[in-house]
Amino acid sequence: MEKMKKLSLCIGCVLLLGAMYPFGAFAQRKVTIKLASIAPENTPWGDALNRIAQAWAEVSGGEVELRIYHNAVAGEEQDVLQKLKINQMQGAVLTSFGISLISPEVMTLSAPFLIRNGDELKTVLTALKSELESKINAKGFQTLSWANMGWVNIFSKTPVFVPADLKRLKMGTRPESPELAHAFRSMGYQMVTVGINDTLIALNSNQIQALYMPPLFAGSLQLFGAAKNMLSINVAPMMAGIFLNERAWRAVPERYRAELTRRSSAIIDGIEASVARLETDAVKTMTSYGLTVNQVSPEQAQLWYADAERGIDSLLGTTFDRDLYRRVQSILGEYRSRSRR
Repeated sequence: MEKMKKLSLCIGCVLLLGAMYPFGAFAQRKVTIKLASIAPENTPWGDALNRIAQAWAEVSGGEVELRIYHNAVAGEEQDVLQKLKINQMQGAVLTSFGISLISPEVMTLSAPFLIRNGDELKTVLTALKSELESKINAKGFQTLSWANMGWVNIFSKTPVFVPADLKRLKMGTRPESPELAHAFRSMGYQMVTVGINDTLIALNSNQIQALYMPPLFAGSLQLFGAAKNMLSINVAPMMAGIFLNERAWRAVPERYRAELTRRSSAIIDGIEASVARLETDAVKTMTSYGLTVNQVSPEQAQLWYADAERGIDSLLGTTFDRDLYRRVQSILGEYRSRSRR
């Protein structure tokens, strides 16, 4: 009788586990990761994220679901970071601003006129990516991939060729990017904080006469009608990356992690080429509607670089990480020396 009772108890436990886990006690449970993005779905970023979600489903046989929340429906970057910390969201696409809230050192890569083109950016990231990711991972986040979302350029109502031209103008800056505003202010520029949706009004009312932003933004916001000039040299790269909170990454079965990371990086790598083409097309379109791209000479370009270095020197240790800035300078110095040979 006692054996029958024990047998009945064991059968009951098995049935209970079967009810809790329909595919068996040792079946894998589906992992769902909610990932937030401020980018519209009908952009290269939106398309890439959808493809990454599909790739994750394929790699894991449907065991890992990546659910994308496009169009900033989950909030702005600062809000999304708070949701990541409490696991309301598990992943996010973050720009330089959002990444700097995790690891302030990253904003150093966006110091004005430090990194000047795509090849220089790749050189710097190749040398420093592992170190930057280690800093981010130490804060409780897993880095899946990095990308350049485009380049910040200067647009103005009157032609600008050298720093003195721009210093005569009031330049608009967005409230969510104080680091660049501090940098330009330290270089002697007149900075005026303007919300993104108020920029055109500020230009038309002459509250500002210049601003900095990527060409894609200037085109989509129709700002080139008021700011008809664009400086030909890049100010800074607009970095972005995909990050998961540590809890979500631990929930992903280890046997899938390397391939999920590889597939994500491969897809994101393709974004840079798409964004570059879109930026080129945007500038061509704006030019056809009256935008003038002011081409600077090598001597004029050096005036910008020297002016930036003098101004930023006072921000090292506060706005920008001193050690990282000097190391980036060293990496770029070697790269530029090789390129001139």
